[in-house]
Amino acid sequence: MTDPDFSASSPFGAFGPDELLNCYATGVFPMGEARDDPRVFLVEPDQRGVIPLDAFHIPSRLRRTVRSDPFEIRVDTAFDAVLDACAAPAPGREDSWINAPIRRLYIELNGRGRAHSIECWREERLVGGLYGVTLGGAFFGESMFSRERDASKVALVHLVGRLRRGGWRLLDAQFLTEHLGQFGAVEIPRAAYLRRLSQALKAAPAARSLFEPMTGAEAVFYALQPTTQAS
Repeated sequence: MTDPDFSASSPFGAFGPDELLNCYATGVFPMGEARDDPRVFLVEPDQRGVIPLDAFHIPSRLRRTVRSDPFEIRVDTAFDAVLDACAAPAPGREDSWINAPIRRLYIELNGRGRAHSIECWREERLVGGLYGVTLGGAFFGESMFSRERDASKVALVHLVGRLRRGGWRLLDAQFLTEHLGQFGAVEIPRAAYLRRLSQALKAAPAARSLFEPMTGAEAVFYALQPTTQAS
């Protein structure tokens, strides 16, 4: 869900949404070298970052913030804008792995109902959010951004609340970062990740859970439930 350095493995040429979904199903994901570099590479880390849905952690201050509903939360109302905001230069992230081919692929997946954005709005301004891909009971987080304090964090809590409520089994973060570690993210070996992925892909979560309204208090409640909730 971040923009870390990576070792590119297999470069490929013609590549569409079906091939991209197959990559996710086999534990591989694409990245670009740079915003203006048209090449895309397949990446399969030896250690995979995941956010365990049954052990999600919300720092105390953030719990209060989420419960106070500081933003209006929308889903898939501005997917392109979220994607572009995640790719935009920011302090400590002057370049981006989201290049033109990556952008095109995820917009196509959004059109197919396979990629989604969780958006934080204030007074009709998009101030933060995240996006990712859903396949079976797995959600593959791609990137997030903030234009106001805690906006991406609030979006993450709302995402987890919706995933827990709907019965998702796996939240893939790709790489472990200090930022994600505060939420309980861990690294697991590739083989362990593939086992979790295989089980998650067999699940049939309630897709409507991503879109049904959820207050901040409800997001915290579902995100911290000790067992997976389904509706």
